[in-house]
Amino acid sequence: MPRPPQPPFTAETAAQKVRLAEDAWNSRDPQSVSLAYTPDSRWRNRDTFLTGQAEIVAFLTEKWRRETAYRLVKELWAFTETRIAVRFAYEWRDAGGQWYRSHGNENWMFDDTGLMAERHASINDEKIASLDRLFYWPQGRRPDDHPSLSEMGL
Repeated sequence: MPRPPQPPFTAETAAQKVRLAEDAWNSRDPQSVSLAYTPDSRWRNRDTFLTGQAEIVAFLTEKWRRETAYRLVKELWAFTETRIAVRFAYEWRDAGGQWYRSHGNENWMFDDTGLMAERHASINDEKIASLDRLFYWPQGRRPDDHPSLSEMGL
């Protein structure tokens, strides 16, 4: 099933695609998120390599079990007709109560229907104090008036 916006991307549609991905990930619904990827989508997430929607669902289910209070902000970095580069940061808490801010970059490649066929993510985790958190909106979609990564100096 097509997943608008679809290639070829413009600056506007690439930014829309990034926001839609951010919204989906902030839902923390692995099954729903997996529908944005081709059935045979290939991922590299840190040192983990995945293929296909079933592996994506299993990965995200475990990720969000482990990374509680997850809140993500994505920002368009660059794009071509079928590819998008994104930078992002997210905050989360582990089972012991330690807060983290994870920073990363993703490279995405889409098929003609707008489904993501490849995702390559490099991510670094930074321990932060609870007082250093920047992402405080209620769990779910980031409010439209919340500052972007650039506006926050991240």
